[in-house]
Amino acid sequence: MVIVFVLVALAVLAAVVALHHYVWRRLVRDTTRAPGPARRAGTALFVAGPLLMVAALVAERSGAPFWLQRTLAWPGFLWMALALYLLLTTVAVEPVRWWAGRRRGPVASAAPGQETGTSPAPAPATASASASQKPPAVPTSATDTVVTEPLVTPPPQDFSRRLFVSRVAGGVVAGVAVGTVGWGTYGVLRGPRVKRVTVPLAKLPRAAHGYRIAVVSDIHLGPVLGRDFAQRVVDTVNSTQPDLIAVVGDLVDGSVKNLGPAAAPLAGLKARHGSYFVTGNHEYFSGAAQWVAEVRTLGLHPLENARTEMPYFDLAGVNDLQGESEGQGPDFAKALDGRDPARACVLLAHQPVQIHEAVRHAVDLQLSGHTHGGQLWPGNLIAAAANPTVAGLERYGDTQLYVSRGAGAWGPPTRVDAPSDVTVIELAAMSA
Repeated sequence: MVIVFVLVALAVLAAVVALHHYVWRRLVRDTTRAPGPARRAGTALFVAGPLLMVAALVAERSGAPFWLQRTLAWPGFLWMALALYLLLTTVAVEPVRWWAGRRRGPVASAAPGQETGTSPAPAPATASASASQKPPAVPTSATDTVVTEPLVTPPPQDFSRRLFVSRVAGGVVAGVAVGTVGWGTYGVLRGPRVKRVTVPLAKLPRAAHGYRIAVVSDIHLGPVLGRDFAQRVVDTVNSTQPDLIAVVGDLVDGSVKNLGPAAAPLAGLKARHGSYFVTGNHEYFSGAAQWVAEVRTLGLHPLENARTEMPYFDLAGVNDLQGESEGQGPDFAKALDGRDPARACVLLAHQPVQIHEAVRHAVDLQLSGHTHGGQLWPGNLIAAAANPTVAGLERYGDTQLYVSRGAGAWGPPTRVDAPSDVTVIELAAMSA
């Protein structure tokens, strides 16, 4: 098992090095004439960037001192996003680069009176054959001079066609990548936006029509997103005036010791019927037991394979699948068996793939997160291969599944084509 892990790690590392080398060639080597300050600076960036990225990942997963995690996280994780879009944009402009630079060689410069591409005019004929065969004059004294024909040297070339094309293409690639990452980072740091979705439930009584559940997932407090971000999420949730708040996992990336102060604003969550919490996979990377205890002190009610009766429906929650590694995996029977089948049931489960068990237990609505909506395009394609639903509301038999894109971000504090959200689920009675 260890050998397999090492081989996979080496293969991933080789791929990272190869892809960075490809982008370096296009953006640094091909845009500079020769080794000099510009090439050295570009090379230093393409060496430091991936090293910081790997260091940030290792520091977070190994539990390095929190100050070191924070020092490495910003440059390392932002480089991860920037490298992705430098690569994608470089590949995208390759056909244009090839088309524009298919004429090889330097751009010709015409001498006076001569058009580019024409042959030079022949030298004028000599007066006589004997004159043309006369040996060159040799000076006989220091005062003698020899008059020779001036050598015509073509004017120096400022740039070649290939260099010009490479520089234009490199400028476009850098501009698009930096702009994309910059806008995507701003979108995360400003906080999630509110999304509203109406979900009709056949078993919901008329008195519960319009009941509002604020769904919050994937906040990912950690070395990058801290206390200020948590406060923005709390303010956004409270502004919706929900009847109930559901925090469906991946709250943190780190220990209570390091992130307890960052999570403290969650004590300010306000809802008529309280706030509830289930674990995500990242809680088990961070120490699930300590975080379950911590959120309880903040006023949230953990649902560890448990169920509670709300005024109009049953609310249940199951542990994340990652908990199986610690003997604390999801137990649908414990959470759902023995309930009144005439009452509607809303289930909190971090991962969308848990929908299949929810269907077997006749759950009416499952609320999930985990996918981030892909977070960084085209990550949505990868997420779609691993999850039944990437984002939004879908029906599976008699069970509906809603997947939030999440409020925060993991790794790069950046989202592209997957905006963060706090979703207000408004339940609708079919008989209303």
